[in-house]
Amino acid sequence: MAKILFKNAWAIVSCDAENRVYYHSDLLVEDNKIVQIGAGIHDEEALCIHAEGKYVYPGLVNTHHHFFQAFVRNLMSIDRPGLTLIQWLEKIYKVFACIDSDVIYFASLACMADLIKHGCTCSVDHQYCYTALTGKTPVDRQMEAADVLGFRLIAARGTNTLPRTKGSTIPDEMCETTEEYIRDCERLIETYHDPSAFAMHQIVLAPCQPINCEEDTFRETIRLARSAGVYMHTHLCEGENRSMVQRFGMRSLAWCEKVGFIGPDIWLAHGRETLPEEYAFVAASGMGISHCPAPTIYGGSEILDIPGMRKARIPISLGVDGCSTNEGSNMLDSIRLAYLMQTFLSKQRGGCPSPYDMMKISTTEGAKMMGRPELGELAAGKAADLFMIDAEKLEYAGALHDPASVIPKLGITGDVWLTMINGKIVYQNGRLTGIDERELLREGEKVCTKSLRDRCPAFSGYRTGLMEA
Repeated sequence: MAKILFKNAWAIVSCDAENRVYYHSDLLVEDNKIVQIGAGIHDEEALCIHAEGKYVYPGLVNTHHHFFQAFVRNLMSIDRPGLTLIQWLEKIYKVFACIDSDVIYFASLACMADLIKHGCTCSVDHQYCYTALTGKTPVDRQMEAADVLGFRLIAARGTNTLPRTKGSTIPDEMCETTEEYIRDCERLIETYHDPSAFAMHQIVLAPCQPINCEEDTFRETIRLARSAGVYMHTHLCEGENRSMVQRFGMRSLAWCEKVGFIGPDIWLAHGRETLPEEYAFVAASGMGISHCPAPTIYGGSEILDIPGMRKARIPISLGVDGCSTNEGSNMLDSIRLAYLMQTFLSKQRGGCPSPYDMMKISTTEGAKMMGRPELGELAAGKAADLFMIDAEKLEYAGALHDPASVIPKLGITGDVWLTMINGKIVYQNGRLTGIDERELLREGEKVCTKSLRDRCPAFSGYRTGLMEA
């Protein structure tokens, strides 16, 4: 049995129910579990890693992303500022239609590498991009990429089933039928879904959003998900409510109630348009909300009322969202953004989450929302998912008295010192373990830039950077 002993960490921030912080303490891992935390732990069989000067945290849990969007970063021809969500979707889907299976693979590697380097050990990816070039392979390619990096992946199999000819923003060639979507969900559940604790692969059913799907898509999602015992996810209250009222005569949450898409096995992405009078309904349904701060800033839209929602007992977690509305997958940065956004409105809302609250939202609360209580917490019996930062730096002088708050409060958003997933060190001292990062970069740059430039007008005139002199 593999054992690793982290010895004499300056602080271990547990994010447990008692909010314990262990000072000058040790943490023992055996296989994929935490065995013991405390001072003076000895185990001659364990590999000892000296952790003096380090702070240890639970691995961050990202509850909303779109890996495939990594190839549209820093692409000014589709920049979003000034556009409404619907206008932006009209523009961006023409670019998404160019994606192929290799783009999915390398974009997933890029996002997961970014997540790992910034302390994230488990991520949901909402994959709704299915084109003639990808076929039904996107989730398969994502699982392949996750295994290369040793990353814990929850693949949310999305879909769009309402074509543009019927009023959606989706090009007809990117739409599926409900039948083929459900058939592929059944395949993915059988192939990849592991319902056990500490699972590295899980499947979630996730039609993209009501405005771009047939009603039957949601009804069939509910039927299959509950018969298979998997969770569900969708975009909601993200800017579509006006269109929902125009089309259906009701707001998005009322529509979900009508079709039965409610319950504690569902969480929603964004939720920023949720009205205070709807809070009680969301709370009673048991549904949670994945807060994604970066796209809120990009779109100049409503800032999620976290104090009001938490008072109403609505579960809140944190998501980085896709790269086309974030430009990266740095979850430490998202924690900082989320905290600052809440402080901006703290006077009119009568308070805001504390910095440590934001750490809990990005760890323990996210894990609970997805039915993964073994994640997001450092305690005996929990998953050995953690990250460490080097606190022994001059710029932190005067701020080391509160390890639980230091990340969001100071804005510590750079690469971490070490990331462990499922008991294995996947990143340490600036290096991803077990891979040739430079070679993968070269291969990914060729696929995600040059190949797309040849087939997508939005890339016209763009250099391939690394690949060209």
